[in-house]
Amino acid sequence: MNFKKIHIGTLIKQLITEKEIDNLRICNFLKCTEKEIDKMYQMKSLDAEILLKWSKLLEYDFFRLYSQHLILYAPLSSNNYNVKNENTNQSLLPRFRKNIYTREVIDYILNKIEKGEMKKSEVIERYKIPKTTLYKWISKYKTK
Repeated sequence: MNFKKIHIGTLIKQLITEKEIDNLRICNFLKCTEKEIDKMYQMKSLDAEILLKWSKLLEYDFFRLYSQHLILYAPLSSNNYNVKNENTNQSLLPRFRKNIYTREVIDYILNKIEKGEMKKSEVIERYKIPKTTLYKWISKYKTK
């Protein structure tokens, strides 16, 4: 899975094919026509409300794809130019831990190291993964 370039319509269509879901069921669930569904398959991105409906229908968290993209390609910045005084401007929005890595992300990173595409130090620097975490992954998930 390429988390860098996400084409959500193609991924939805792929899952529909795998699960063999009938178009009539999709139309009834999304309250739209087959033509509108075909249009969604061609779209690179979808409205969040529509994507939520697809996630429910297909029992798959499509939002997780974007979360993984953020983990891999928008790591926490050491520059605090987007942050004002944290004590005075507490957001009411929930704060999520960014360092929750799925098995797919771990495999992707370890694969880069195994193939020699990236050094361990490059992975640590680029993705802001703690050194101890990376070494734990290597010892735990190392392919034999």
